[in-house]
Amino acid sequence: MQTRKTRHQLYLPDHLSARLDALAAEPNASKTAIMTDALGAWFERREDVEAERQFGKKLERQARAVERMERRLDYLTEMMGLFVRHQLTLTAHHPAFDGPTRKLGQARYDAFVRLVAEQAVRGGNSTSGKGTK
Repeated sequence: MQTRKTRHQLYLPDHLSARLDALAAEPNASKTAIMTDALGAWFERREDVEAERQFGKKLERQARAVERMERRLDYLTEMMGLFVRHQLTLTAHHPAFDGPTRKLGQARYDAFVRLVAEQAVRGGNSTSGKGTK
């Protein structure tokens, strides 16, 4: 299958013309092939710049959103680690809890989990003790 080609006449500065002649003198090379490759690469680079301009701001905004989520996840992980350390230290040598104490502990744990969820939704800005018994 033969592709259609259009003839173009263009002028190059002497130093570029000399370099083009030197490249075209190599085996299996032609001025047409060299210019086609060079022009294709130039168009691709220009398209990449246009895509960067079009999508760059959106990608930066998404990157900032991911950073905020990572900070929230770090905050929640630290909070859970401190809570577990506190609970293990607090209950290290206690005897088993009776029924009402166990229910109170479960209610406090549920309130804690609810508070963590609320803070995660708000971005971890609230430090109030609401929801604890």
